[in-house]
Amino acid sequence: MNYRHSYHAGNGADVFKHAVLALVLVALRKKDTPFCVIDSHAGGGVYALKAPGEFQQGIALLWPERARWRAFADYLGVVEKYNRQGALKFYPGSPLIIREFLRAQDRAVLLELHPEEYAALQVNFDGVKNIALHHADAWSALRAFVPPRENRGVVLIDPPYERADEFEQAALLLKYGAKHWRNGVYMVWYPVKQRRAIERLHRAVRNLKLAAHAVELTTLPTDVETRLNGSGLVLINAPWKLLDTLREVLPPLAERLAAQPGSGKVSFVDLTGAVQAA
Repeated sequence: MNYRHSYHAGNGADVFKHAVLALVLVALRKKDTPFCVIDSHAGGGVYALKAPGEFQQGIALLWPERARWRAFADYLGVVEKYNRQGALKFYPGSPLIIREFLRAQDRAVLLELHPEEYAALQVNFDGVKNIALHHADAWSALRAFVPPRENRGVVLIDPPYERADEFEQAALLLKYGAKHWRNGVYMVWYPVKQRRAIERLHRAVRNLKLAAHAVELTTLPTDVETRLNGSGLVLINAPWKLLDTLREVLPPLAERLAAQPGSGKVSFVDLTGAVQAA
């Protein structure tokens, strides 16, 4: 429980994850029926950016040229809301991005275990009626909220991966979700480091027999397993045409965020398949 979102706020992984999250939420809004968003590891909400920091290889690269990134206009519009004076000083985390896309009929459930992050979350969401905050361990508490009463929505599973078992815990939550809410949209973020752990997660997702893909955006060669080479998202029941959109808009983003020319890559893995041996 030592992880603090502020250490990494606005880095390349955040840009990738939050840009895709915004696209998912925009897709959910296309139907009038209400939806629910469940965020497993919400963090505090908004973070002050100070150089030097990881954001300089992330959101800071897009910020001066944000007008040209039309594919990510909804996501960048949320960032802009928290930087009204033009200078990039703050970065909104997933809870604030989620809040911007909720309509009157929608709601969100935010889980956070770290006491200081949860205290910040309470301040940032004081008086917000359609968002419930829970000071809880997502691995044990999230099952209480799945399925939501709306029966439409998305579960964002975004652990820090500090513990060795968090890939397995994510897989267990997906297995629970596949049994109790098969039509829900699931997003699982993971770091691209050790390929063996990623392959175990992918195998577990295939065993669910749901429409699923993994999308990875890397900004460094993946031959060093001790560093963050990029990150991935497992997408289950992705909204209609989302994957087509991602195939078009993510490669230019990877190139822009790359640590060196030619190292920005995007890959897609189809995880919809028959049961495979563990």
